[in-house]
Amino acid sequence: MKYMSERISDVLPGWSMKSLLVVLVVGIVSSGAIFSESAFAQDDAAAEFGADPEPAPPVVPDAPAPGAADNGGGDDAGGSAPNQSLLGWFIKSLGIPYLIVFMALSVTLVSLFVMNMLAARRDTLCPLDLIEEFGQRLDENDNQGAYDLAKSDESVLGQVLAAGLSKISRGYPKALEGMQEVGEEESMKLEHRLSYMALIGNLSPMIGLFGTVQGMIASFDVIANGGSTPKPSDLAAGISTALFTTLVGLFIAIPAIAAYNILRNRVARLLLEVGVESENLMSRFEDTTPKAGGR
Repeated sequence: MKYMSERISDVLPGWSMKSLLVVLVVGIVSSGAIFSESAFAQDDAAAEFGADPEPAPPVVPDAPAPGAADNGGGDDAGGSAPNQSLLGWFIKSLGIPYLIVFMALSVTLVSLFVMNMLAARRDTLCPLDLIEEFGQRLDENDNQGAYDLAKSDESVLGQVLAAGLSKISRGYPKALEGMQEVGEEESMKLEHRLSYMALIGNLSPMIGLFGTVQGMIASFDVIANGGSTPKPSDLAAGISTALFTTLVGLFIAIPAIAAYNILRNRVARLLLEVGVESENLMSRFEDTTPKAGGR
């Protein structure tokens, strides 16, 4: 250290060691301040004149969907066909002949259903009011009044009782025979009317099956005569006809068969009740003997 002081004194005469240390410290502090100011200046310059942000990548427009060609100047061969409603597709696929046939079957089925519903009511077949009033008149020995009451009633029970009373003069067996004849006749009328519903229920799937076969033949004809790559739209036309005719045929047949069986069971039950009630009401004439000259 003493050697260092002597060498410094030789180089810088008149400078002491303490003075030299003071100068050295001042220089270091000044250098740090200069460097700090330079760093802050660089930061401010970077903030004010910073580099431009990286350019955003160019926006590429979405590619048009396959088949969505511009049809501004008219329908191109490669363009897609205009969209059509489900109802329009249904009518076009089903075809006018099948549409007319199925509509006729539907209207007929609804009409028959309403008619048979009205005919299968208790008031139409076996009204309770007629049973009570007819029994009261028989209890009062008013056979003519009971006959007039039954004859004027339009129900099946009224017609059966009127037929029985009209032949009671020929004996009770003849009266029962007349009642059974009228009952079978009325039952046949009801059964015939109901059978048309069953006919529609059986006929509709057959028409639908006919359309299915026709549509599949049309599709295979396109495959056979359309070359190696037939148009899918031509194939879809025949297949849609096949499926829609089957669908509509089943749509008509299912409720028709269900309604037929329900109404037939109801009519059979009410007709059985008509037979039981009529025999109970006429049983009081069981001991009646045929009158001479009676019809």
